[in-house]
Amino acid sequence: MDDPRGLYDIVAEDGLVPEGLPLVAALTGFTDAGGAVSQLGDYLLDSLQSSVVVEFDADILLDYRARRPIITFDQDHVSEYEPQTLRLHLVTDELGQRFLFLNGFEPDFQWERFAAAVIQLVDRFKISTTTWVHAIPMPVPHTRPINVTVSGNRIELIDALSVWRPSTQAPANVLHLVEYRLQELGHPIAGFVLLVPHYLADTEYPATALVGVESISSATGLIFPTDRLREEGRVFASKIDEQVQSNAELARLVQTLEERHDTYMEGTSLRSPLTDVDGELPSADEIADELERFLAGNRPGDDSPEATGR
Repeated sequence: MDDPRGLYDIVAEDGLVPEGLPLVAALTGFTDAGGAVSQLGDYLLDSLQSSVVVEFDADILLDYRARRPIITFDQDHVSEYEPQTLRLHLVTDELGQRFLFLNGFEPDFQWERFAAAVIQLVDRFKISTTTWVHAIPMPVPHTRPINVTVSGNRIELIDALSVWRPSTQAPANVLHLVEYRLQELGHPIAGFVLLVPHYLADTEYPATALVGVESISSATGLIFPTDRLREEGRVFASKIDEQVQSNAELARLVQTLEERHDTYMEGTSLRSPLTDVDGELPSADEIADELERFLAGNRPGDDSPEATGR
């Protein structure tokens, strides 16, 4: 394997980053149910003071044809080019506590080398703990809190917060590999998988970003502003509730999801919030189809008559 140091450049001044900070990671890629990771990254970097510490080389790590950069075309010429980025930021929370934030695209290539590069940076900056977040769709109702599955070696977080603990095989995120390698080294690491209602997986669901922020806080003690996310979540939820309440069939389907979710959470013999006692998947695809049609033209902040049902 080529030297991982060739994947990135340290662009911060020497001595800018103190040793012993926590590392938080959120990379967009294979799955990002509810837009959790993309919203989380944008929210933290927009809301908090930050500076770039490390820049990864997109020409090595990114498949441009799979995730094409955005250009702005102004009448007769290209006026702006927005490339995909993968960066390590130094960020300050609301209480003045600093942390490192790895954010951007999930690498398409050279995963082992990238994982080795992250481990190099963990060692270089004497990272205290690593916490990462991603989100997957699940047949659970939006009327219940978004739960999480916690992985890694921080047993206190797993015991306190992990609701669903499956034994299964699933497609990996590159941060699964990073977690695996850091765990082998005994480095404290926790991964939070947000369990997002499957019928909202293709929307920007503000509640997912809020739960992501709260998960990071629980693992690191960092404090973040959340008022905007909470308000956006309330507006978004009210639009969904209005749509469900106006359709008896949708209401019944949501009720079915609620019953299965509540039964699972009560600690009965159900092995998973996905299935009933016979191991069958909930028949809730109809709710996804209808709500996705409703939400296709509506996003948080859309106050048009069509969005509000007036």
